[in-house]
Amino acid sequence: MAHGYESGRLDLPFVGICSFGKYPIQLDWDNIQADAAILGAPFDGGTQWRPGARFGPRAIREASTLFAFGHAGAYDHEDDTTYLGNCRITDIGDADIIHTDTEQSHANIELGVRKILAAGAIPVVLGGDHSINIPCIRAFDRQPPVHLVQIDAHLDFVDERHGVRHGHGNPMRRAAEQPYVTGLTQLGIRNVSSTARDGYEDARARGSDILSVRQVRQLGTQAVLERIPAGVRYYLSIDIDAFDPSIAPGTGTPSHGGFTYYEVLELLAGLAKRGAIVGIDLVETAPSYDPSGITAILAAQLLLNLLGRVLALK
Repeated sequence: MAHGYESGRLDLPFVGICSFGKYPIQLDWDNIQADAAILGAPFDGGTQWRPGARFGPRAIREASTLFAFGHAGAYDHEDDTTYLGNCRITDIGDADIIHTDTEQSHANIELGVRKILAAGAIPVVLGGDHSINIPCIRAFDRQPPVHLVQIDAHLDFVDERHGVRHGHGNPMRRAAEQPYVTGLTQLGIRNVSSTARDGYEDARARGSDILSVRQVRQLGTQAVLERIPAGVRYYLSIDIDAFDPSIAPGTGTPSHGGFTYYEVLELLAGLAKRGAIVGIDLVETAPSYDPSGITAILAAQLLLNLLGRVLALK
């Protein structure tokens, strides 16, 4: 009897296991064979206000099934290019999180990123709060230098507060301390931020280029890209609160006046052509504050479109 799927399963978005983009799952971290590998980092013990980003990886994976393109790839008529057609993406599951133990949880995330790098793949880490960037950057210590590009509402350049050095207000400071991080570009920083004036002064003294959303808009995409060193390796850290909360309400610290989708995608598409994006994390998606699910959809859509452009240039 014919059932209408003789050539294989239809596999609609609401069917099956929610791996990222419905790409293959590989839980053996010593057998990763991919161009890019997805790692969940469901840790939110570094938050200073609303928790819930521990559920971000699960929400982004579920949202990403909407964009599960299968083997045909995704045709973009504006670029006249089919993205994600001839590339290998795998989902390696989540780093194990030890409740109340930041050090061990971060170590487990770092191990996952190291395994991805050892396999020659690009790590794409789903947070979790922004503190998970700290172990991600640590994992690059044996790699060639990187320039860190941060898309965020908050500077996250606090050195230490009441003994806390590895919370979600600290990651860019910890990154700047690493000798293999050659500089920072921090875009979208605005309004009441997570860092005092001396943090901004320290960041600039260390060579950081800081632009608000309004400054990015005034300069325009191309002028912003020209401020970023060309022909180098980029590590990209995207905080979902960089986007305006009208399109990304599901985050712990929403900040009005944020980016729109295409503003960020055009920046990232240009960055992919300007150098080599070698690592990505996307953090602070907290689905419990967004019953509509649009924040997770935004995260998934941005990552898949970004990966398509990065892998097309490999």
